[in-house]
This record gives sequence, structure tokens and C-alpha cells, in this order.
Amino acid sequence: MSIKIKNVNYTYAEGTAYEMHALKDINLEIPDGQFVGLIGHTGSGKSTLVQHLNGLIHATGGRIYFNGRDIYGENFSMKELRSKVGLVFQYPEHQLFEIDVLTDVSFGPKNLGFPEAEEKAKEALRMVGMGEEYYRRSPFELSGGQKRRVAIAGVLAMEPQMLILDEPTAGLDPKGRDEILDQISRLQKERGITVVLVSHSMEDVARYVDRIIVMNQGQVRFDGTPKEVFRHFRELEEIGLAAPQVTYLMQELKEKGADVDTDATTVEEAADAIENWLRK
Repeated sequence: MSIKIKNVNYTYAEGTAYEMHALKDINLEIPDGQFVGLIGHTGSGKSTLVQHLNGLIHATGGRIYFNGRDIYGENFSMKELRSKVGLVFQYPEHQLFEIDVLTDVSFGPKNLGFPEAEEKAKEALRMVGMGEEYYRRSPFELSGGQKRRVAIAGVLAMEPQMLILDEPTAGLDPKGRDEILDQISRLQKERGITVVLVSHSMEDVARYVDRIIVMNQGQVRFDGTPKEVFRHFRELEEIGLAAPQVTYLMQELKEKGADVDTDATTVEEAADAIENWLRK
């Protein structure tokens, strides 16, 4: 499964006094099985871009191709697209509404007409670490992190080929954040699904993703591996972003004469680089 974005533009309130160009000539391809981090300051176009990927927003210019098919084509089914590209909004627990957890997670697959929708819901709950003891509990009685997992399970139960998460850890404590992201990372590896993670945390994207796309003022500013992108930490600062803290630590050590690898973007990589230097 792949998504190709070709010359996509989007303008809010087009033709009015409030007209705003949110996306400007976006060209991207997201191949099957990739874990992508999408970063940018507030208003950079991140959320607008991901809402194009499952057809919630219709581009005002350009085309989007899902598995080679134009999603704006005459015979293309948006229902099919939304079953294949699952979008989990920021604070997804606000989407919970059913009487109990199992019924809530079963809603999506039932709505799509899946046979054995409840079995798919149970499997999705297992994937996010929610066992049988939660099935008959009200989703509104759960902790913030548990609600977040149930909301993600509701999307996974529809068996998407691509999972888009818009700030899935917003408002969670560090333990809850790590648990959610560890589960998503494990799912991505086990099921080979494509994941697009929208995040403000440079540490999170450095730790989990294969590729980072940096948005600024509705355009793609950088696109590459975490190491490639965070080498531009000075330019990132100019657009209101930063590199992971360890990147600055390694740069400072280098400036003070330590022969260390400044490409380290995670704590583990930094520890290895410092250990190698000390051994020398």
C-alpha cells in the first residue's frame, strides 16, 4: 500500500477575506510499511495534511493516489479509503461514546459490515494491551492512557493498512506516553502497517520513526531519516523547532574536543558514542 501526494494545495475559506493557504505544492510518497514522523510548529499544516490522506479534506489543487488510484476519481470509494487509512485524532478519547469498551471498539468494524466484528474488536484490544477485564467497563471510567488505547483499538479493529496518529500522547504523563508509543511501534513491526505519527516531541520521533517530514508554513522543509533531519538543528530552530536534547549534548562535547559521533539522536545512541570515545 502506498500513498502519493502530487502538487497538493489547500486553501481555507477560499475566495473570502479569511482566505489562508494551509498547504502549498506538497509532493510526497509514503510507501508500504514505513514509520513516518510528521513534525512542525502549530499552524505549519501537519493536521491539515494528514486529514487529506483519508479524504476528510478535499484538496483545492493537486491529486492524491492510494495504491495508484486517484482518490478524487469518479469510481473511487471514500468509504473504502477510510477503512484502509485509519485516523486517530488528538484527544481521541472524545470519540468514545458506547456503553462499554467492547461495544465501542466493535462499532467501526460493524459499521463497515465486517463479519465477526466483536472478534476483531477483541483482537484490537489485545494489541493495545487491554485484556478481558476491560470489555464490560464503561470507557468513561478509564484513565487517560487507557481511554487513548481504547480509541486506538477502535481504529485498529477496522484493520487499516495505514494508521495516522495526530499527537496520540498529548496530555499523557511520561509513563502513559511511552506505553502508547511502545505499543504502536510493536504493532507497526508485527503487522507491517504504515504509521504516520504527528508529534511535537523530537525525542519521540527520534526514537521510533524511520523517516521525518518537517512542515513549515504549509510546505515540506525537510524530509529524511532522523539523523539527516536533525543535522539541520540550527535551521529547525529558525522555524520554531529543535533537535532532541542529546543532539545538543553531543554537539557541545564535540566543541569541547571530544571525538564523538554528533549524529546520535537517542539516549542509547549517545551512550554508545560516548563509550566508544572513552575507549579510544
